[in-house]
Amino acid sequence: MDRRLLQDLAKTELHCHLDGSISMETIRLLADMAGIMLPQSDQELKKLVTVPEQTESLTDYLKTFDFIRPLLQTKKALQMAAYDVARQAAADNVIYIEIRFAPELSMDQGLSAPETVFAVLEGLKQAKTDFGIRGKVIACGMRQSPKELTRDLFGQLAELSEAGFAGFDFAGDEHGFPPAKIEDLIRYTQTLGRPLTFHAGECGCPNHIADSIALGIKRLGHVTAIHNQPEIIKSLVEHQVTAELCLTSNLQTKAVKDLSDFPYQELYDAGAKITINTDNRTVSDTNLTREYELFHQYFAADLADFLQFNRNAVQASFTSDAEKRDLLAKIEKLYAAFL
Repeated sequence: MDRRLLQDLAKTELHCHLDGSISMETIRLLADMAGIMLPQSDQELKKLVTVPEQTESLTDYLKTFDFIRPLLQTKKALQMAAYDVARQAAADNVIYIEIRFAPELSMDQGLSAPETVFAVLEGLKQAKTDFGIRGKVIACGMRQSPKELTRDLFGQLAELSEAGFAGFDFAGDEHGFPPAKIEDLIRYTQTLGRPLTFHAGECGCPNHIADSIALGIKRLGHVTAIHNQPEIIKSLVEHQVTAELCLTSNLQTKAVKDLSDFPYQELYDAGAKITINTDNRTVSDTNLTREYELFHQYFAADLADFLQFNRNAVQASFTSDAEKRDLLAKIEKLYAAFL
């Protein structure tokens, strides 16, 4: 399969961070709106918004996001950013995407949590009109933030009736704030009537994956530390947990030292529900077509695999059963032209 064929495949994506995926063109527009000076050279700007080669850990990787935070403090900025990320995804032939972001990081100038979500949804609605891509929003709680703050924000957002708001996630410092440390907050979130996905196993801690499964979470981001953990893999499969794999990002954060540590083949052989994701298009300097290309190149994933990964993504998505049926029918029809 060449890159053009992979480009033409219909795709779905469950794990894409808004602030890590804004194109440099839109970053320049947002900076101008915010009155923030940027380097004139795209090469110099890229150094500020993509992961540095010397990154040694997830913590180093996350520092890149500090540059973007001041750019996303108005409704207009959030709307533009969401539209931009959806536009990029549509260029990858993504037909359905869930974009996640942390509302608290866009509240520095007085926006409320619901206002940030509504702004992102507006951007996604416009992208659907212009490109046909369907998008939902996931609100992230930052694990290292005060629990009272996250509880309050999630409580406000749970009351939203807007269909495009899909559910919740916990991101940030996994090593310092493992599932056990925020278990009460996780259990509170599970009472809010919205689905939950969860970052787990990105910092070399397989027990975080096991603990997340035990808490009844059905979607896990990364699960990288599940490598060489057959009992946890068995549990993940038995509990029908969907894995949101992010290959390029995991290599950059040193979640895996090299490809031999990446758990794809173990999960695949065990029959796990695998999905392929970018994590952060700009920070990781990737796109979904490129991720498909890597899975084909390194793991010999083929058309039948990509079809199944998309089925998995649709089935695990935070949308209605009716939309899932519609998306599955569309995916099947589009892949039939290639198989």
